[in-house]
Amino acid sequence: METVLIRERYKVVQVLEAGGDYAFAETVDITDREMPVRLLNIYEGQQAATYAAVYTKMEHTAFCEAFLCGESLVAAFLPCTGLPIDRVFYRGAVWDWQQRLEYAELLLHQALSMANLPPAISCAAWLSENVYIDRDNHRVGLRWRIRPMAGMNARELALLAGDQAQKVLAPRFAQGDAEAAFAARLRRGEFVSIVPLYAAWRRAAQQMREEYEALDKKNKFKRWFALLWKQCKRQLWKRRERRG
Repeated sequence: METVLIRERYKVVQVLEAGGDYAFAETVDITDREMPVRLLNIYEGQQAATYAAVYTKMEHTAFCEAFLCGESLVAAFLPCTGLPIDRVFYRGAVWDWQQRLEYAELLLHQALSMANLPPAISCAAWLSENVYIDRDNHRVGLRWRIRPMAGMNARELALLAGDQAQKVLAPRFAQGDAEAAFAARLRRGEFVSIVPLYAAWRRAAQQMREEYEALDKKNKFKRWFALLWKQCKRQLWKRRERRG
């Protein structure tokens, strides 16, 4: 197979997407012996002109560089570790409340750190396919597959981050009222940007922790009964909401 080198530096290992005016490839930076893997977003045609302006405002530790290669624009990023969020926080996955609160904090703090990035980049990075959970190192990372997306704005970032947080704060028998209430706010899309969303999360997280700690102090039977009662009340609220 013919070796493809981009800018005499990035050796293409695998093309992960190609079509229209966009391609995404895994490469090796032959000038870097320690951390050689790079992910390249390649834009052509009108997308190259559009994203050339977007990447001039890009500042992030995972961003390596953006450059022209012929008539194409190429943006290089460092990879992340872990597994896609949908393979980690799936329905029925066993996590204790401390772990769920820990990863929700990591997730939403990561989104907050991107508040000043161009929405065309930050929103694309928060699609489910790009959000990775590294359980070994207790990290949330992003695979920077910045596929062209039109009409992105600050509210879209809050909605996308909220969608991912809902997977961590998923409905379950052992879910406390404070967590369920915050997850409901995410489902309703109440937040206009990631900053007020994160502020609300910090307030709610303290309430969640206090509620769970109080439950943990109960014996097994009393804790089970308290959770059962919470579930019954939630079902009643849902029925009332459906009736209007």
